[in-house]
Amino acid sequence: MLSKLLPIILLIIGIGGGIGAGIMLAPPPEVHDTAEGDGDHAAPAAEVHHNDEAKPDYIYVKLSNQFVVPVVERDELSALVVLSLSLEITQDFSDRVYALEPKLRDAFLQVLFDHANMGGFRGAFTRSDVMMPLRTALLEAAQRELGHDISNVLILDISRQDV
Repeated sequence: MLSKLLPIILLIIGIGGGIGAGIMLAPPPEVHDTAEGDGDHAAPAAEVHHNDEAKPDYIYVKLSNQFVVPVVERDELSALVVLSLSLEITQDFSDRVYALEPKLRDAFLQVLFDHANMGGFRGAFTRSDVMMPLRTALLEAAQRELGHDISNVLILDISRQDV
C-alpha cells in the first residue's frame, strides 16, 4: 500500500517545493516607465501606457506572486494551475492596489477556485470561450474590491500540471 502512495506523495511534495522555490526565487517586480519626461515619477512595478485620445492613461501593475489553484476531481487532487495576473489601472492608483493587495488576492482566489470547481480548468481550458468568463469574473471581483479605476485584469501566464 505504501509503495503505491509514495510516488504520489513525492510528486505532490516536488510540485509544492518547485512552486515554493519559484515564488521565493522570483526576481522583484520590475519598473517599466515608458512615459516621456525625466523618469522621476515612475510607478512601482508598473508600465505606463500613453494614449493620444482623451481617455485616461493606464499603467500595468503585475501582482507580486503567482496564484496556485488546485483542480479536484472525484475528491482527489488531479492538477495544479498556476497563473500570473496584472492589472490595468488609472495612473495614480498603484499605491492603493499595493495597499489592498491581500484583499484583492483573496477575491481573485475565490474566483479562481469557483472556476476550477465548475470545471473551467479541465480539457482545453485556454480556449477563448472558456477564458472570457474567467476574465470577466476577475475584473468584476477587482472592481468590487477597488472600484472602477481598474479597467482590465490581464492573465500573463497560465499553466496546468497534472498530478
